[in-house]
Amino acid sequence: MQYKRTEFIVAGLAILKLCFHLFTNTNYELHRDALLYYSLGQHLDWGYLSVPPFVAVIARFSTWIFGNTTFALRFFPAVIGTISVVVIARIVKELKGGNIAIVIAALAFIFSPSYLRSNTLFQPVSFNQFFWLLSGYLIIKLINTREPKYWIWIFVVWGIGFLNKYSIAFFIVSFIAAMLFTEHRILFKSKYFFIGGFIGVLIILPNLLWQHSYNWPLVNHMHELQKNQFANVSVAGYIIDQFIMNFPGLIIWMTGLIVFLFYKSEKKFRVLAYTYLFTVFFILFLRGKPYYTLGLYSILFGLGGYAIEKYYKPFWKYTTLVLIIIFSLPMMPLSLPIMSHEKIVEYTKPTAEFTNRWEDGKVYDLPQDYADMSGWKQLSSIVIDHFNALPDSSKDGCMIYAGNYGQAGALFFYGRKHGLPEPVSFDDNFLLWAPDSIDRVNMYYIEYDISDLYILYDSIKTIGKVNDPYFRENGLEVHYCTNPKDILQEFYANDVKEEKSRFQ
Repeated sequence: MQYKRTEFIVAGLAILKLCFHLFTNTNYELHRDALLYYSLGQHLDWGYLSVPPFVAVIARFSTWIFGNTTFALRFFPAVIGTISVVVIARIVKELKGGNIAIVIAALAFIFSPSYLRSNTLFQPVSFNQFFWLLSGYLIIKLINTREPKYWIWIFVVWGIGFLNKYSIAFFIVSFIAAMLFTEHRILFKSKYFFIGGFIGVLIILPNLLWQHSYNWPLVNHMHELQKNQFANVSVAGYIIDQFIMNFPGLIIWMTGLIVFLFYKSEKKFRVLAYTYLFTVFFILFLRGKPYYTLGLYSILFGLGGYAIEKYYKPFWKYTTLVLIIIFSLPMMPLSLPIMSHEKIVEYTKPTAEFTNRWEDGKVYDLPQDYADMSGWKQLSSIVIDHFNALPDSSKDGCMIYAGNYGQAGALFFYGRKHGLPEPVSFDDNFLLWAPDSIDRVNMYYIEYDISDLYILYDSIKTIGKVNDPYFRENGLEVHYCTNPKDILQEFYANDVKEEKSRFQ
């Protein structure tokens, strides 16, 4: 009876998580990154310039099942968040926690602003957080059972996780370092540790070979992030964000961290607390983004739920549950797309210094993710409507050039059913797909700098401009260029060759 009650509770919590997303995840347009990942899915490979291949496979699979829709791309992040609830419950049960512990841990996850946002967006982040969480569960099983065969499963998860997002390396290095400070380091002596490691290397080997064949674009990508985004990460901001990202569940994860760090009775799993500290330090030292640590907090929620049930008095256990709900409600509009952009601008005015600070370090009217989920349909419609009005003879050989992957991805996603040619861009992986040469073609040109157009075309017409105050690129113009000059082919061939030379 107790087992059935627990399973019923877990199922109810998982359904709650799923409903949050299924009822909201089509309210906004796709994020600019999702449009890139969709495009990657149409060009399956063992690697890409900015991400490993896993997210592209999910993009291809989800659109194969559900079609070319926003719902399709946001379905599996919602599902992986739902499965995470079940894994958190399994962590609590493995620690010998009861139903109250499960409810506390699961609700801390379900109402976390960060995980609500992650599981709304189609990005590698959702899957990355899940692989960290699943690793934590398998580590607990390894320590609990002293069965070294769990090393194989751990390395399999790490290998697949690496193919999803390279930042799982932070977790792997931190965990191995943490194990050396505990009595569990004896588990490294098992042959299964080395067998698992070998299997893990085999899993990631195709991606490493791909990286090698393209001159290690990951290194170039990290250099660009270090220069353009990581430079805006301050020590104080990084630490503050660790508390803000999961503020409604702060009591839960802090309790878990403190109890497993300092209580002798919980020494058995202290390695997880050490792993957290090492990871936070390594990412801070390397000036990584604050959200890189998010994969850890779902594990800490499991530890915290167990600790609160075991060490808190009944009044405080239930007070903790109430506080999770109370603190999360004001943050819901920042977690899920439940308000219009117009209302979000007003709603975030008091908190803009924290909620609306973008990767460039500046404060704007909207949270960055929300600004990246608007304007794409309007941009695509400008090109689609003009293209459909062209005579068939003008459509043949027509080319679309976009200045960044968001623009290119939007035109690829929305334009396919209208017969638009695949966009060409020199940004991210679109560069590798760009043809090495072109004929003298008519061109849709979407870019702020149009100075080169005047030496390439005799006729340049502005056919539309995006008018969306909530779009990050509001005011972006679309130009239709005809009567190409003789220099066009040579100019393009030299330009694309120079751009691609970095990866040869």
